[in-house]
Amino acid sequence: MKEITANDFNDVINSGGPVLVDFYSTECPPCDALAPKLESLEKLFAKDVTFVKIFRQGNRGLAEKLGVRSSPTLLFYEDGEEVCQRLSGGIKRSEIIRELRHMAGKERTDKILAGVKPVVSATDVAILGAGPGGLTAGLYLCQAKIDTTLIDIALPGGYVTTTHMVSNYPGFIEPQPGYLLSHNMSEQTKRCGTIYKVAVDVTKVDLIKKEIVIDDYETVKAKKIIIATGTSPRKLGIPGEQEYMGNGISYCATCDAKYYENKEIVIIGGGNSAIEESALISKFASKITVVHQFDKLQANREAQEKAFADSKISFLFEHEPRSFKRREDKMEVEVEDLKTGKRRIIVTDGVFVFIGLVPNLDIFSDRLEQDKWGYVKVNEDMQTSIEGVYSVGDINSKKYRQITTAIADGTIAAMAISKEIG
Repeated sequence: MKEITANDFNDVINSGGPVLVDFYSTECPPCDALAPKLESLEKLFAKDVTFVKIFRQGNRGLAEKLGVRSSPTLLFYEDGEEVCQRLSGGIKRSEIIRELRHMAGKERTDKILAGVKPVVSATDVAILGAGPGGLTAGLYLCQAKIDTTLIDIALPGGYVTTTHMVSNYPGFIEPQPGYLLSHNMSEQTKRCGTIYKVAVDVTKVDLIKKEIVIDDYETVKAKKIIIATGTSPRKLGIPGEQEYMGNGISYCATCDAKYYENKEIVIIGGGNSAIEESALISKFASKITVVHQFDKLQANREAQEKAFADSKISFLFEHEPRSFKRREDKMEVEVEDLKTGKRRIIVTDGVFVFIGLVPNLDIFSDRLEQDKWGYVKVNEDMQTSIEGVYSVGDINSKKYRQITTAIADGTIAAMAISKEIG
C-alpha cells in the first residue's frame, strides 16, 4: 500500500474515485493483523479503489481533525467526501469487503470475489482461540519447534483483555491491567514464532479432518487441533435485552464504564465478576444499584468488603430483572421481589449484566463429549473425545476457571502434543 502524509491527504481523496485510508501505528497488534488483509484486498480491488495508509503518530494533527482516536482506523472516501462506516480495532476481512461493496458496487465486488482462488495452508497444530490457554499452548509448542497457527475471531488476549485489574497473577506484586497482561502474553508467543491469523471469520471447522476454513477462502489443515475458544457472557434472556444490547445494556465494565461519568447504574449479579467490576464502575458512576437473586453475595470476601464500604453502591437482594425498556435517554429495569412477587421499575442511565459465562462451542458441528452444563470433557492430557483434538481453558469441564488454570491447561496440552509430534 502506498504511504501518504497529511500534506498529500486532500489531493488523494479528491483525485476522483473511491479511496480507502488506513490510519495505522507502530507497535500495534491490531494494525499488524490488518495489514495482510488490506494487502490482499488491494490486489483484488486495485482498479476500483485506491488504497493508502497514513502513520497516525506522525500525522497527529490530521488524525485529530478527522476524529481518528485509535489505531487502526479505516476511512472510506468518494469524491472527497467520507462515505460508509468507519472501521477500527480488530477489523475483519468481511467487514472491509462489506464497505468495499458499497464503493465498488455489488455486481463488481461479487465478480471480483468469485475469481478468488481458495488457499490451503498446512500446520502441525492449529489453536482455535487466543486467550491465556491458547497463547500458552502456542508458546510451548513453538519453543518445541512445532509449527503452530493461532486462529481467533477477535484479537489476542481473550476475555482477560476486558478485565479491569488482575490482582492475583503470580510474579506481580501489584495488580496488573488485564489488557496489558494479555498483550504481554501475546507478544511473547508471537515472538517465539507462532503464526497468527486473528480477527478473522471462522467459516467452518471439521474436527475429524482437522480442517479450519477462515474468511471463506483459506483452509488451514492441521495434524492436531487445540480448542481454546473460552466463554462468553451469559445473557438473561428477558424482554428488551437483545434490543438494547450496546445501547444501554453492557457486559464489559472495562469497555463501557467510562461512558457513565456521573451517571446512575444498575448491576445485575452478585458473583465475583459483578462485585469486582463494580469497583471500576464506581470510579465513574454517581450511584450503583446491585440487583441480586440471593439474600447475600457470592463474590470473594475481599471484593465484598470493598463493595460494602463504597458509599455509591447499594444492594437489592432477592430480586431478579424481568424486562428492560428505554424511555428517551433513560433505561427502565423492571425487577421482581422473589419473596413477595411484587414488581417495580428502577429508572437508571445504564445496565451492566454479570451473571456468569457460557462455553463458546457454536462453531463446532462435530459432537464433543460434554458435561451437563455444556463444557468439554477432557482427560489428564487435555484430550477430548475426538482423536487428535485437545481442549484448554474456561471451555473445559472443571471446578475452577482462572487465568492460571487456563495457562496450566495450555501447558499440559502442548507438552502432550510435543511428545506425540516431536
